[in-house]
Amino acid sequence: MGKTLTIQPVTRIEGHAKVLIQLDDKGNVADAKMAIVALRGFEQFCIGRPAEEMPRIVNRICGICPWQHHLASNKAVDAAWNIEIPPPAEKLRRLMQHLSYIPDKILHFYFLAAPDFVMGPDADPSVRNVLGILKANPDLGLKVVKMRQLGSMLIEHFAGKVIHPVAAVPGGFTKPMTEAEREELLKGAEELLEFAKYSMELAKKEIFPKYMDLIQNVGVIETGFIGTVTEDGTWEIYDGKIRMMKADGTYEDFAPEDYTAHIAEHVEPWAYVKMPYAKKWGDFALELGNPTIYRSNCLARINVCDRMPTPLAQAELEEFREKFGRPCQYTILYNYARLLELVCNAESAVALLKEPEITNPNVRAQVEPKAGRGVGCVEAPRGTLIHDYETDDKGFITKVNLIVGTTHNAAPMSLTVKQAAQTLIKNGQYDQGLLNKIEMAIRAYDP
Repeated sequence: MGKTLTIQPVTRIEGHAKVLIQLDDKGNVADAKMAIVALRGFEQFCIGRPAEEMPRIVNRICGICPWQHHLASNKAVDAAWNIEIPPPAEKLRRLMQHLSYIPDKILHFYFLAAPDFVMGPDADPSVRNVLGILKANPDLGLKVVKMRQLGSMLIEHFAGKVIHPVAAVPGGFTKPMTEAEREELLKGAEELLEFAKYSMELAKKEIFPKYMDLIQNVGVIETGFIGTVTEDGTWEIYDGKIRMMKADGTYEDFAPEDYTAHIAEHVEPWAYVKMPYAKKWGDFALELGNPTIYRSNCLARINVCDRMPTPLAQAELEEFREKFGRPCQYTILYNYARLLELVCNAESAVALLKEPEITNPNVRAQVEPKAGRGVGCVEAPRGTLIHDYETDDKGFITKVNLIVGTTHNAAPMSLTVKQAAQTLIKNGQYDQGLLNKIEMAIRAYDP
């Protein structure tokens, strides 16, 4: 008789999920899926709220990437009310976007993913965690904690709240940056850049080469990808056009406000989460090889872009593509792409803080509530984040649609689990270390 293996909870992810693996009567994998056991409901309970409250409400959706919801929401209200924010305000928003990415990347790579690579995927769970890393390499562990704290404190010292930000507002930003604040942030950003460079070299030389067999075989699925780029195809995370790339590398670009012509949302009866898919590519089916499935997040962004905007990150992208091609389909290399983006965000923050206009006091435009529709889109660490609002003539919310970064990966994560399980489990033989390798494929997405 067949049986069902349940991994619950999936460990070292930012939320709650379980894995269901169905074995046939020979002990081989007949099916497998990942269920995200969470219901948010923000789209409904935001209706009737004044639109200017939205940036302070939606940052509660996620405690890991509140700045991205905060910024996307402000952009949506700006668009609905036809507000053009001053250039210094856009620079401050961009700076917060880059700075908030940095502790997020450090958190995932070192605290959540690295224990598998440093301690080994078959290590006892009691040591396969960040505390195990601290014990094995105290100097590195303390440095990691210090760098993550530094990234968060830079934001707090300038913009106030880190977890539930209020600094950006419809029309721009609440306060300009002083010269003293610029100097403090620049010093910290340069320190974070050095740590990003160190982390990239550490991973390339001492971590990923040991696991190439795992990387090339476990969780590998063929999908399309989504990400944001500038007009000339450069990697972008604050503003630009959305690029959807098929598995063969061909792509189409479109404006964020046109997303409904390209993306549809499907719901499986066993899942709480919506599963977006590329509606122009065919009909949705949760099956390996289905052409409508695409992925988001850092690997997707470096696949869809033509180039990186900063010199160190561009050199890393060229090296990555020389090794793994474009588009790269190796799921576990999301961890590599995450470090590449760590370098790029640190470089970008340093560059912004060296621009004279960053301290210009003109940071807020006049705002007049009105009826309209606005789509705000930024790249959250986990993928393309879309906030779509409609308001009445008094500026109250009448309709909300959200596509959150992780939901783009809801369908591909299940397919990744299925491929990993079918690759690893044969004739009913499995153990704790093998099941953890399936979790590794999920953790690569940082869901």
